[in-house]
Amino acid sequence: MANYATHIAVGTVVSGALATLTVGADVVGPEDIMAVTLAGVAGSVLPDIDLRDSRASTILFSGIAVFTSFCVLFINAENYSIAELWVIWLGSLVFVRYGLHALFYRISVHRGVWHSLLAGVFWAGLTAVVFHDLLGRHQGVAWLGGGFMFIGYLTHLVLDEIYAVDFMGNRLKASFGSALKFIDGRYPGHSLSMAMLTILVLVLAPSPKPLVEAVSSPALWTGLNERLLPSGKWFGLIGARGDVATAKQQGSSPITTGSIPTPSALPASGSDASVPN
Repeated sequence: MANYATHIAVGTVVSGALATLTVGADVVGPEDIMAVTLAGVAGSVLPDIDLRDSRASTILFSGIAVFTSFCVLFINAENYSIAELWVIWLGSLVFVRYGLHALFYRISVHRGVWHSLLAGVFWAGLTAVVFHDLLGRHQGVAWLGGGFMFIGYLTHLVLDEIYAVDFMGNRLKASFGSALKFIDGRYPGHSLSMAMLTILVLVLAPSPKPLVEAVSSPALWTGLNERLLPSGKWFGLIGARGDVATAKQQGSSPITTGSIPTPSALPASGSDASVPN
C-alpha cells in the first residue's frame, strides 16, 4: 500500500485541483474554500485509522479527544469548581484519546470496513453534519465539504489498489482488492454496523438540494467552460489582461462571493442601482 506521505501528497493535489475548479466556477466564497479543501485532504488519510499507531489514527483520536474534552468542560462549567473542572477535562481527554483508541483497535481490522466505499459515504455525511450543525455553514457548503471528503477518501482507496499492482513483475499482489470495495464481506457484522451508522448520519445531515441545484445549473458550467482556458496567451501576457481590465471598468469581479450563500450573506439594499448598465 502507499505510505502516509504519498497519501497526503496525492490527496492534497486532488483536493487542490477540485478547489481550483470550485473557485473558478464560483460555487462558494473564499471564506469556505479552505475548509472544504482541508476536508478532502483529511479524507485522503482517514481509511488508515484502523492501522494501529498510524499517523492518521493518532491525529484523528487526538482531535476527537480535544474536541470532546472541551465540550464536557463547557457543559459543566457552572456546576463545579475550577479544580473539579480540571479533573473532568483531563479525565475525558485521556479516556477518549487512550481508552476509546484502544477499544477501537479491539473491534476493528485493518483493510476492513474502513477501507470501503460505505465508510466513505459515512464520513461524507458526518462531515456535512459537522459543517452545518457545529460550524454553522450553509447546507450547500456543508455537502460540498462532504463531497470533498468522499473524493479524498476514494483517492486513498484507489491509490492503495494501484500500489497493489506489481508493474515490473506483471502480477497482482495479495493485497489487491482489499482496499477498494463497497463493504467488508469478511465481517458482515462490521459492515452492518457501518451501514446503520451511515443511515444515521444521513438522516441527521442537512439537505443536499442547494448543492445539487448549484452544481447542475447550466450557467455554472457555461461560466466554467469560458474560464477554463485563457482567452489570449497563458498567464495573461496578451489578451486576458485586457479582459480583466474591462471587467474592472464595468465594476464587476471575476470571483464573487459564491453561488452557494453563507448564513450571514444578506442582499445589500439598492445594490442593483449601483451597478452600471
